Amino acid sequence: TVSNPVEKEVITLFLFFSFLVLFLVAYLVVFHILFVLFVWTYWKSVFTLPIQPGKKFHMSYADQERYESEERPEVQRQILAEIARKLPVYTRTGNGGIRFCDRCQLIKPDRCHHCSVCAMCVLKMDHHCPWVNNCIGFSNYKFFLLFLAYSLLYCLYIAATVFKYFIKYWTGELTNGRSKFHILFLLFVAIMFFVSLMFLFGYHCWLVSRNRSTLEAFSAPVFQNGPDKNGFNLGFVKNLQQVFGEEKKLWLLPIASSQGDGHFFPMRALSEARNPLLTNEEQWEEDGLDEEPQGIFHALILIQRLSTIVSVCKGCIIKPLPSHPSIPGVGFITPGPINTKDAALGLASDSSSSWLCLTLPVLLACVP
Repeated sequence: TVSNPVEKEVITLFLFFSFLVLFLVAYLVVFHILFVLFVWTYWKSVFTLPIQPGKKFHMSYADQERYESEERPEVQRQILAEIARKLPVYTRTGNGGIRFCDRCQLIKPDRCHHCSVCAMCVLKMDHHCPWVNNCIGFSNYKFFLLFLAYSLLYCLYIAATVFKYFIKYWTGELTNGRSKFHILFLLFVAIMFFVSLMFLFGYHCWLVSRNRSTLEAFSAPVFQNGPDKNGFNLGFVKNLQQVFGEEKKLWLLPIASSQGDGHFFPMRALSEARNPLLTNEEQWEEDGLDEEPQGIFHALILIQRLSTIVSVCKGCIIKPLPSHPSIPGVGFITPGPINTKDAALGLASDSSSSWLCLTLPVLLACVP
């Protein structure tokens, strides 16, 4: 124990200044971490160029001449359908036709839209953002979300640290007139941007949880069976992984980790078409029965995969019946060659069609 009052005072001052220095260091470290992440994500959002569709989605010169020389709309739709038959395209226009861009002369992949500002088709286009002067799409949507998140935290941090001095200004403890104006302006700007970013970031978090883009939220994507606003909704976890990837250590860093290449996206209709019994999973979730059917769900997936292997080994393909409003989604089995790439996806096709495989009972029907 220290009995000397002078030594006690020295020790007290030493502890006080040590705590103050540690507090200031921690304050500066947190500030600069947020500042670096804020600038980094903003840079990536601005300078990451949007991705255009690949060459296989562009029309060849012969197909382009054939399409432009034809004046009948129904024949033009047939030409587009023939070209798109070998492409992984499942969304349609409002009247059921193939989505085609007249300006870029290409078949639009799913979730691809033409940006009039960028004058190009953008994969998984969300919107064109004037704040970053760039089109937000598949290539930089993760960076844009992180930019909103770190901007929100940055504004909140500034407002929280300045608020103490605003109280002193309000009570008249600050004597410097210039600092009064700076503190008032800084707090007002920080709170204003925090509130606006909070609503924008919350809206995009909701979009990610539903696996929708801003354009799809206003206009639901159209499939062969009609519009479906939840056509790409695979569940909260899988929706999150599509944007941020499967490596969680990269989620908070502006490093490209999104799943896929932007040309094809898994759809809820595909998994349901492979096995219609899987649609009952949503009913289980609504009824609160998720605990017990979990093993059944995995067993159904195993059965579906085995049935697909059997159908591939027997050289069967599934082709849809000619479209008829009274028999949608019905298929029949006919022998023929299997496309290896489609078979690996659980889909079967021949050289003339690349349509969706239908139900598990139909798959099992090809097994004697």
